[in-house]
Amino acid sequence: MELGGDTKAVLLAAGLMFLLALSLGVWKYRQMLASPDGLAHPYVDTAHRAALLYSFATLLVAVFVEFSGWSEVVDLICAGVLYFFFLAAVLGYMNHGWRRDTDNQIRDRYPTPAALHTFMTALIVGEIVAFAVLLAGFAESQVF
Repeated sequence: MELGGDTKAVLLAAGLMFLLALSLGVWKYRQMLASPDGLAHPYVDTAHRAALLYSFATLLVAVFVEFSGWSEVVDLICAGVLYFFFLAAVLGYMNHGWRRDTDNQIRDRYPTPAALHTFMTALIVGEIVAFAVLLAGFAESQVF
């Protein structure tokens, strides 16, 4: 079976996210070793776990891309929106872990309440709409 170019791109993105997760695991482990309580900073831990979960979520996206009835362009745009927000979340967690500036970005409203609210609204809408389009493409092509 020959995979489409859009599927190959999303699978590569999943692999890169998984590699990032593995690298974050090293950072987490080093922090655990250096900490008197044996724990990494909460956002280093969160970044590691999120990257692991997002790598597998990206594999799921690749399946829907492969079996979608939409064009490669539509599939890539949708997968790109999802991946952008997956990666942005992980990078945000990494930033907080590196800076050690908070253990709860919602409570501390970092950087500003408006910026966080705008980002979270865009993430929610972007991820739900992008995946809904891929799911509809799958349903149109494979179910109906």
